[in-house]
Amino acid sequence: MSNRSKESVRTWLRLLSCETMIEQNVRSRFRLNFEVTLPQFDVLSELERSTDRLTMSQLSKELMVSNGNITGVVDRLEKNGLVARTRPQHDRRVQYIELTDDGRSEFERMARHHERWIDELLSGMSVEDMQRMQKLLIKARDSVSTALSSDEFKAKNQEKA
Repeated sequence: MSNRSKESVRTWLRLLSCETMIEQNVRSRFRLNFEVTLPQFDVLSELERSTDRLTMSQLSKELMVSNGNITGVVDRLEKNGLVARTRPQHDRRVQYIELTDDGRSEFERMARHHERWIDELLSGMSVEDMQRMQKLLIKARDSVSTALSSDEFKAKNQEKA
């Protein structure tokens, strides 16, 4: 393995370990403080950001998960009064999902805590450190995106399939 390959693997492992530690902590805090899951918070967040109600398909696309995964999450949020489903008269197959007033206020409360938790977890980094890291992560994301979309990469993966 070349030195570059070793550094690539080390970089990926450090990104993964950092993300895993943060995600596990945030999942636990949501469960303990709000009795919601991280996917439920993600759905509430997506609905709050949207300027209009979303269909289940739009929601699953935005969150990059299957419709089946979203259905269970939305079921629990609806049961708890945080979201509402509506169906248009012209097409009963479509379901629109939107935040209820309680859902909006509860999301705002959760979001304030979420922001504070992340700030606490990254408190050992200066603002400048975080800004430099963000630039490097954007560069890494762009590198991965370019590699994944290259014809050479696609050809190598088709050969192995």
